[in-house]
Amino acid sequence: MLSMDEASLRRALKRGEVTVSVYGLGHVGSPILAAWLQAGARGIGVDIDEEKISKLNRGESPVDEPCLSDVFRRALEEGRLSATTDGKSASSESQVKIIAVPTLVDQGGRPSLGAIESAAASIAGGLKVGDLVILESSVPPGTTRTVVKPILERISGLRAGSDFGLVYSPERISEGRALRDIVESYPKIVGGLDERSSKVAAALYSVVAKRGVIKLSNDVAAELEKLAEGVYRDVNIALANELAGLCRDLGVDYEEVRLAANSQPYSHLHRPGTGVGGLCIPIYPKFLIWRARAVGRNLPLTTTARRVNEDMPAEVADLVREGVERLNLSDPRITILGLAFRGDVPDTRLSPTYDLVREIVSMGFRDLVVHDPLIKEDDMLSGMGISLVNDLSEALSGAEVAVISTDHSAYRMRSSELFSLSKDLRLVIDGRHVIDVDSLPPGSLYVGVGRPWMGGKGSPQPPSKGDGEDLH
Repeated sequence: MLSMDEASLRRALKRGEVTVSVYGLGHVGSPILAAWLQAGARGIGVDIDEEKISKLNRGESPVDEPCLSDVFRRALEEGRLSATTDGKSASSESQVKIIAVPTLVDQGGRPSLGAIESAAASIAGGLKVGDLVILESSVPPGTTRTVVKPILERISGLRAGSDFGLVYSPERISEGRALRDIVESYPKIVGGLDERSSKVAAALYSVVAKRGVIKLSNDVAAELEKLAEGVYRDVNIALANELAGLCRDLGVDYEEVRLAANSQPYSHLHRPGTGVGGLCIPIYPKFLIWRARAVGRNLPLTTTARRVNEDMPAEVADLVREGVERLNLSDPRITILGLAFRGDVPDTRLSPTYDLVREIVSMGFRDLVVHDPLIKEDDMLSGMGISLVNDLSEALSGAEVAVISTDHSAYRMRSSELFSLSKDLRLVIDGRHVIDVDSLPPGSLYVGVGRPWMGGKGSPQPPSKGDGEDLH
């Protein structure tokens, strides 16, 4: 690969003369493999999960993601796809190796890179002169050259840059549209350990990604770029959550303020919510904070934003307690709407709903049920003794309190419609601003994370905290 010119590399990929092995067949690795297969490559999926391997060898997607099964089925029929748990043999049979395994942080905020180290060791066992290794997992800056490179060189006996290429190229996808994001939505970012590695990776990715390739100066810059994307969102979500709380206290609607502010081109206020979940945005700031400390720098804004977002489940739980007290409800049944970390995806990883449930339970409420239209079962909720229900009417039956935690499309409705689903419903806590408040039944209350308390006829009417204040 390293000896070929860029035009020859592109032709070889389109003709099916390039074999790529993808290590990790989760929500990132599976669409990456599909994107390379669409570009013409032969593909080998690698994972330690036997069930994922079995699915892929049947032409089925290991994850619930649009379009992937069609791509895998076609490639399997054409003899261009296989899957294995043997990472060493997959490396021997491929010229391009892509690491797309998950990365996490431990309880102390330190990166947990064991999966990357294991994948690198498997690749090294079959690494050949001229091969290209690409790390796509999100990692602390410096991981490619200080963690992956030493493992590859020590086990293979080869040298990065001269014998094989080594590149960092971050995945840039959102669940539910992953393949489209790789192929059509964004330019591909490439940062190589050396210029030759970058050129080879850029030439190949130019066939995969229709929006082109952006070459950065090196692997560290590319690693930092990926984290910067996530931290930007985390900080701006924290700002939204902070302003939302103030709006609620002042008796105004944050959504009205947000839309007006964003009519100015330099303002891009985000939406508030019950918290930030998934294996991306909550993790990236911690990678940066950890790496910054290693070089003697603090990141106070990034740190504060992460804390604001982590505190949101507790703030929503406080709204539940306040509403229950205002309505003088005794041991109410509470239905939490949404377990997934994001609307319209069946993914619960690091969902803020888990923390919301824990906070509500810690307040002494015991009669809880969680609803999600896309998730059939959940071991974590079962371990907490909490039922998970798929039918909305069943979930709201007998409920006096409804807490919207996820912005599923199924929850986007008028307040009158929501209250009509349960004759007992008295209190709605809207953690995602999905409810269009048209009317409220007598003796009921509604509040959003960035919306003031509103009550039906005969409900307690809390005064705005902004009323009567001396501003001079």
